[in-house]
Amino acid sequence: MPTLGSLPTDKPELELAFVADGSQRSHSTEITGVVTLTPEELLDNGVPAALPDGSLVLITGTSPFRLRGRITAVLEQLLQRMRRHGSAGLAVSAAPGTRQPFPPAIVDGAARLGIALLATSAPTECWEGVHEEIQQSRLMFAERRAAQLSSLVQELPAQLADPRAMQRIADWLARVLDCQVLVSEPERVLAASPATAAEQLAQAIIRQSVDGVLPETLSGPHTQLISLAPASAADTVLAVARRTPFDEADLRLLRHAAKLLGLVDQAHREYRAASDASHAARSAAFELLLDGEVDKARRVMANLAPGLLETETARVFVVETQQVRRDLAARRCSASVGQQTLVVPDPRNDRRILIVHPIRSDEDTGAEVSAELTRLVGALGPPSSLGGSGVYSMPLLADALHEAITAQRFAALQPDSVALSVHGSDLVGLLPQTEAQHWARRLLHPLMRDETQWESMRETLPAALAYPYTVAARRLSLHRNTVMRRASRAAELLRMDFASISDRIAVALAMELVTQREVSASPRLTGSEPPSLARLLATPQVHAWAQTLVRPIQADRRDLLSTALAWLTFDTHVEPAARALGLSEVTVRSHLRAVENYMQRDLATLAGVRDLQFSLHVVTGRPDLRSDQRGLSVVAC
Repeated sequence: MPTLGSLPTDKPELELAFVADGSQRSHSTEITGVVTLTPEELLDNGVPAALPDGSLVLITGTSPFRLRGRITAVLEQLLQRMRRHGSAGLAVSAAPGTRQPFPPAIVDGAARLGIALLATSAPTECWEGVHEEIQQSRLMFAERRAAQLSSLVQELPAQLADPRAMQRIADWLARVLDCQVLVSEPERVLAASPATAAEQLAQAIIRQSVDGVLPETLSGPHTQLISLAPASAADTVLAVARRTPFDEADLRLLRHAAKLLGLVDQAHREYRAASDASHAARSAAFELLLDGEVDKARRVMANLAPGLLETETARVFVVETQQVRRDLAARRCSASVGQQTLVVPDPRNDRRILIVHPIRSDEDTGAEVSAELTRLVGALGPPSSLGGSGVYSMPLLADALHEAITAQRFAALQPDSVALSVHGSDLVGLLPQTEAQHWARRLLHPLMRDETQWESMRETLPAALAYPYTVAARRLSLHRNTVMRRASRAAELLRMDFASISDRIAVALAMELVTQREVSASPRLTGSEPPSLARLLATPQVHAWAQTLVRPIQADRRDLLSTALAWLTFDTHVEPAARALGLSEVTVRSHLRAVENYMQRDLATLAGVRDLQFSLHVVTGRPDLRSDQRGLSVVAC
């Protein structure tokens, strides 16, 4: 924009000289045009009724101050009119070297009204066409600024929470103003253009925080700092710097960009807050599902995803990828299958994503979701992998998760990095199903002879074996005494001791096979000898599964195997195991935590202890599976 100190002309002789103290402060005052008057016009016609805002009033011809009396009074009226109309300054023609072409009364009046006084030595004819040049310059500037603002608006994202929006606006600002741009918080850089801007502008940011430089003031040569949200006391700051000073027009454009960046920053903050709340609710719902608290999980998700968990069965998927890529993978999972599933990053493993897919009909096995997750894992590339469970009832999602984790570990060794099946690839899915059914039905035969008795056992026994009776009673909505009575009756009929971890594991496995893993043609009970549990475990698939779990335990420099075997021998009691090993209880617990981490199993659950016992038995031959002999003695009776 043209100013009193910089007229848009190629005639250097038109440069204006400030001739009164204080007028230099108006050097950057913008002017909108030039109004040319002569002393004669002022004396004959008086002061013009209207003066364009921001105009420079130029009195040409003979110096008016040779004419005393009336001209001084007219000039005082002119100053008053200029003040009302916001004129930029008053200039007169003066001979070169003239020190003060204005009389003292006019100088005092201009100072009082805040109007700059200037002089020009250029002939009158040199000023011809200057007004038109200024108008043309202003028109070109307005068109350029309109184009810039339109371009800035185009940089606004369709959604303010777009993570790339701030960077795009920073790039635009750096390009338009030919400057370095940095948008930052005290803890991190949000956007920088070019990439080296953060390093270049660090001193300005530090100076603001240490010296308390106010926003929107110069903190160094040609540097501007603007707070993006001063009203909310947010710490996000826009910093810009360049080799040349910013004029007023640049600063206006900078403030426009800062407002848009402030809106984007506010949207990011609100989106993060909402996202964190949603993430916390989803994580809480997942933990409730693992604890068997299905109704509570449904209430937690009722507003976030109405009806999502209102099913009786579900599958669990596990995606594992690099730690640095997990957040990206979780967002992709949410974007692709989030409407149909519950997606949460695993709080216990920073490389893993957990996904619950509610199954809405007997025919639905989650094929569409599993296909989409397979495609996503393929797009992520190595070392990402995907494991999936079979279809489980909602209260048993903890077991489904263990199955999915096992499948994922197998998937990591597969060419396509995927392991999915209807029945899953956990231990139970790897057993020979017909023989396993035969073994399970022989073992549970005393409970299954009476239909009414079997129905109550079928309902109660899985939970009674897996949890303390108080917890099992709460999960089953039964009285604790009822659970105790049914468990005691089952142990009596099976001639087993449920204080023995080996007996509990065997009966729980048999119950799972009979109630959840029915084969298409259930084997008939015949007089033939049933397979033993040890024989069921003696298959290549189970051996590979066991090696996968035990190999990292064996590689540890501590003797974790001896600790695990002693703990199982003493029915998962730490104190007698520690005495037998000659170790402290703290050391035993530390060893067991290490075993959990290596196996990715929760040894506080019966399923986790089962996998530990069976994998150790397959690999080392210990501990003995005493339930085999007890189960056979029951059949003989």
